[in-house]
Amino acid sequence: MATAPLATPPRKLHTGSLHGLGVLCGLTAGAWLGAAEAPTKLVNAGFSPFAISLCMVAGVFTARWTFPTLLKGTTYVFADLMQKKHLVVWAILAGALWAVANTLTVFAIRDVGLAVAFPMWNTNALVGLFWGRILFRELDGADRKTIGKVILGSICIVVAAIMLGFSTIHGGVTATGHNAVGGVLAAIGASLMWGTMYVPYRKAYLSGMNPLSFVTAFTVGELLTMFILTWTLDGGRKSSVFQLARSGQYLFWLFLGGFVWVIGDLFQQFAAKYLGIGRGIPLSNTNQLWGLAWGALVFGELATADIKHKLLVLGGSTIMILGALAISTAKASAGEHVSKNEALERECIRYGLSYQQVLAAQSGEEFDRTEKRRWWDVAIVLAATGVFIWLGMRAVVPPLAMNMRWMAGLLIILLVSLVGCGWRLFKQTRFS
Repeated sequence: MATAPLATPPRKLHTGSLHGLGVLCGLTAGAWLGAAEAPTKLVNAGFSPFAISLCMVAGVFTARWTFPTLLKGTTYVFADLMQKKHLVVWAILAGALWAVANTLTVFAIRDVGLAVAFPMWNTNALVGLFWGRILFRELDGADRKTIGKVILGSICIVVAAIMLGFSTIHGGVTATGHNAVGGVLAAIGASLMWGTMYVPYRKAYLSGMNPLSFVTAFTVGELLTMFILTWTLDGGRKSSVFQLARSGQYLFWLFLGGFVWVIGDLFQQFAAKYLGIGRGIPLSNTNQLWGLAWGALVFGELATADIKHKLLVLGGSTIMILGALAISTAKASAGEHVSKNEALERECIRYGLSYQQVLAAQSGEEFDRTEKRRWWDVAIVLAATGVFIWLGMRAVVPPLAMNMRWMAGLLIILLVSLVGCGWRLFKQTRFS
């Protein structure tokens, strides 16, 4: 197998621009991931967290097949998967971890509220940072300034999580009459699951897999796992998911939540590819700011809070954002690029991959830029669109108090970020 000199990464000219692209993808991911959890407020309408999560995953499944088909085509996606068959099982495992984590977040939102639960499960940045360092040798070759940013950012995230947990357990403003301690534990469990989920992410991208291909296999694991959890732990045939499906009044909003989440996750995937999980994930965890915005501004979760708890929630959120930004602005040095290329070579040797192709994929140059469209590609997109139209015709506005002006403003921000980052990603890498 031919290899390039490890000390000279290809496309060195594009290193800075790829870092900037990764940062932009991470910020856009944060905005969309923050908006995606808002529909889970429907747990207040009497449906179980399992039912809410399964319906949301169904929307995720629909979107995950639609976007890769629309952007690249199934011919491209399956060719990429067949080149790296060993990664399919990793993608399915990541999907299973996501399903468990997502269910835990619904419990957390029910018990402690969206504005507080969001920052707590965003400690997954620390978990991802740990695995990135231990398994993939991220930060090898980094200078002291870079390492200092990462350490400082990690400390900020831990301090923020403690502040937010304290505000919840001791009479926090967003507790809803349920078990506040259980909600905190659910959020921490989600953090552990999501932090570990990024291990398959990084492994896939070190092997040169396109994020669009990875999520296509990912969705199989999450849907199967979520169905098993609902059937075994939520009463089987008596689960409220069947009531949700029969009525159809709220199903559209949960599908929409899954759809929005997929958009955010796709940008997060590209951030993880171009920045690594130690940097990309903390940056996408600015979604806690958007979760706070949706919870406080749209749903009024902080409306009855006293000044002490408002300061704890807002202060903790601010510290966590600063910590995430400190980590994400720690730009990789030349020494780190050498270490990453060594990791690429190890993956190529282990699985018999072409080092040159994998190296090119890391710079946004996939093995094939030709995306052939087939008739079934059009059928998949039309079918997904038809599902949303059909559900939308049956939908009713959830019985929740919402500030429509703030909602409109946040939606405009989402659309601007989607168009701006999507266009940059297309022009620079053709979604590679």
